[in-house]
Amino acid sequence: MRILQINLERGWRGGERQTLLTLQGLRAAGHEAELLARSGGVLADRAAASGIPTHVCGGSLGMSRFLLSTCRGYDLWHAQTAQSMSILAVWRPLLRIPVVFTRRTAFAPHGGDRRRRWKWSRADALVAISQAAAHAPRDLGLAVQIIPSAVEPMAPDPARVRSLQDAFSLSGRRVLTTAAALTPEKDPLTLIEAVARVRESIPDVLCLHCGADGSAAAAARARVAALGLQDHYRFVGFQPHVADFLAAAELYVSSSQAEALGTSVLDACLAGLPVVATDVGGHRETLAPDRGLLVQPGDAVALAHKILWVLTHRDVAQAMAQRARAHVAQAYSVPAMVAAYQDLYAALIRARR
Repeated sequence: MRILQINLERGWRGGERQTLLTLQGLRAAGHEAELLARSGGVLADRAAASGIPTHVCGGSLGMSRFLLSTCRGYDLWHAQTAQSMSILAVWRPLLRIPVVFTRRTAFAPHGGDRRRRWKWSRADALVAISQAAAHAPRDLGLAVQIIPSAVEPMAPDPARVRSLQDAFSLSGRRVLTTAAALTPEKDPLTLIEAVARVRESIPDVLCLHCGADGSAAAAARARVAALGLQDHYRFVGFQPHVADFLAAAELYVSSSQAEALGTSVLDACLAGLPVVATDVGGHRETLAPDRGLLVQPGDAVALAHKILWVLTHRDVAQAMAQRARAHVAQAYSVPAMVAAYQDLYAALIRARR
């Protein structure tokens, strides 16, 4: 099969990571998998560096030109983002190639139901990465197939871990970490409030917050300063080697208001860390019933209570973490994800012939 994966995002987040893993898995299975991405974007650079045939464009207009000029050269197109599906939906009547769209968010979509249903129904197959991501299209009467995102174990670098421990003086500290952009939906303020409460019982607690700045960055930094948490809550920016921070911590925490799946939580589980997370979307699917601790979003008191429980019940927390690790390794493997997409692609291509 000759498959074109389409993702025009500029940065590097979960969807871009999944696009690259899908491409690598398809090519390892012998398929001609190629990428259409935004020029100068992180995904385009990483895919090209991995030897994946990569086509670049400047945005929507460039994508449209590429698709219309090359439509007969592919067996199937896979829109990995909502933006790319919006563009494909416009041109769908002129195209005779099967289209797959993967929905990766659980946020309430913008626009009216009629417009959303029109766009999503233009795909020959609609995929969601979790039950949470499938809710919106199912509410509109559309069929959705669940294919979870995948994660691979990330090995920490011992030298980088030692450097990290020295840089942040981690010796003797009770370290927890999170990996989330500083945006409102990730709700860093609730986590900051929770750490302030944990400090009252465990004075040497330290949270290392990995993640790029977003619209909540100023408020988050101001709250840390107001609470006097500068030595207990450190913003370390986007980190390309999150595995090193996971290796330096004893607990992972997510305070997100919504998550379609939450691949950072999956990474933490594979690293063997106990996880405390909000009871939303994919977190619930990954951690319930006994693989992690869940709290309601926005509840700093409950979040602090669960963090304290993990830090004071190490043996039980580690047993919980091992159950999560085994579950994630089986349910969210790259081979399982790629095999599911291969079967879906083959069925759609056969139906077109």
